[in-house]
Amino acid sequence: MEIIPGRRSTLLERSGTLKFFYECSECGCTFEIQPELMVCPACSSKQQPDEPLRGVLEVRLEGSIAADFDIVDLLPVEKKFFPPIPVGNTPLWTPINLRKRTGFENLFIKDDSLNPTGSLKDRASYLVAAFAVREGISDVVVASTGNAASSMAGIGAAAALRIKIFIPVSAPRAKRVQSLQYGARVVLVDGNYDMAYEQSMAYTREHGGLSRNTAYNPLTIEGKKTAALEIYKQLGRAPDYVFIPTGDGVILGGVYKGFRDLLDAGLIEGMPMLFAVQAAGSCAILTAFRQGGFDPAYRSQTVADSIAVDIPKNGYYALKYLRMYDGQCSVVEDEEILEAQKLLASTTGLFAEPAASAALAGFLSAKDSIRKDSTVVLLVTGSGLKDVQAAMKAVVDEQDGESG
Repeated sequence: MEIIPGRRSTLLERSGTLKFFYECSECGCTFEIQPELMVCPACSSKQQPDEPLRGVLEVRLEGSIAADFDIVDLLPVEKKFFPPIPVGNTPLWTPINLRKRTGFENLFIKDDSLNPTGSLKDRASYLVAAFAVREGISDVVVASTGNAASSMAGIGAAAALRIKIFIPVSAPRAKRVQSLQYGARVVLVDGNYDMAYEQSMAYTREHGGLSRNTAYNPLTIEGKKTAALEIYKQLGRAPDYVFIPTGDGVILGGVYKGFRDLLDAGLIEGMPMLFAVQAAGSCAILTAFRQGGFDPAYRSQTVADSIAVDIPKNGYYALKYLRMYDGQCSVVEDEEILEAQKLLASTTGLFAEPAASAALAGFLSAKDSIRKDSTVVLLVTGSGLKDVQAAMKAVVDEQDGESG
């Protein structure tokens, strides 16, 4: 394997066993890991407006992985550079009441609402922050609908980094308050996520700083793979099914990447069936999965703001893995999401935001086609306290009935 050199060598080798490098998800070219490189130069030159990112890079591993591996050793930054904040190692619940309700005795919940800032996005921010510290970078810039912003702000605070955030003015207030409390500089964008993304990119081009933008920074995919690695270690095996709320496709891609690392290492025999669950009002990946392409005129609208995107930045990468491993896409209505949010809370005590509750909604819509003895994991990606206003839509009618 030939690795294309950059301006300086940052190819990593850990304990003489693992080497880390970037590989283009489209053309297969390999590159040394370096701060200046975000996407494949050749493939990204073909980028068209209003389409997912071209030339998305992923971190590849070369070498042997021990059966009792330490998760941080499978990441391309040494442990000593990670900030002192407890990201990851979230619980894998056994939801007894929900098991009885559905008839699935091997149903589990991977609860990433218990990360420090309340969402799975902390996994990506944690790795990005460690990389910035190692490389001597002080400024990190990110666009977000809210969770990635508050996540990078919180993790960045622990790492003593300066964080600048671009978020739509319509983002839930709680997520904006989080970011401000963590000390981030917040720019409110009068538009959607895609507009916030473009403004953040323009800012880094003019002023510098490390972009944490999802999919564009390869470490956002790599950080999120740790959810899959933890599921494997907690179960002692790979599950049969994982239901994943999906917007831009980076969490989906990250979970695929984690299981692929285990598959390549011979630690699991096959890839679990991954369900990409999308809201009916924001289902660009599902539409492309079925029809073969992305519609540049598509506009999203859903109560699940964390998975609301017009053009999924990681769309091509997500489709590649869905097709490679025969994954599935499912779509749920906003009403189903809010009903699942209430069901999850009332049977397990777990209050998840609408986007996270989509995992349960997707499972409920697909469960009749799944064997009851299957091992199923619902990936709950964020806390309901991040968007209380949306949650009120599911309970206000019930409360009004009680008061009458």
